[in-house]
Amino acid sequence: MSTDRITIEQASGHWVVRAGGAVLGESSDVLMLRETGYDPVAYFPREDIAITFLDRTDRTTTCPYKGEASYFSIVTKSTTLENVVWCYEDPKSDVARIAGRLAFDTEHVTVEEV
Repeated sequence: MSTDRITIEQASGHWVVRAGGAVLGESSDVLMLRETGYDPVAYFPREDIAITFLDRTDRTTTCPYKGEASYFSIVTKSTTLENVVWCYEDPKSDVARIAGRLAFDTEHVTVEEV
């Protein structure tokens, strides 16, 4: 999928998400979203993430290209990372492939190909 501003491609390889020393998930079904002016963002299938570590928050944001995002905090044994996970439950049609998938703030969470 490609628009003038956003490209979504299937990422190659196997990916892992870690926070606070815990592995939150692994997947070989990651979508990489590239948006003009931003770093690429990996979107993981919800079923490949340990949802028990996530608490939905009241935060939402709206992107004119993707739609409304809802947020989650990650709760580990040692800390809570506030609003570091987001999801577009019902994104705009141009980016429908990311619907329901989870993305992570890589300043606070490790997302890497292994």
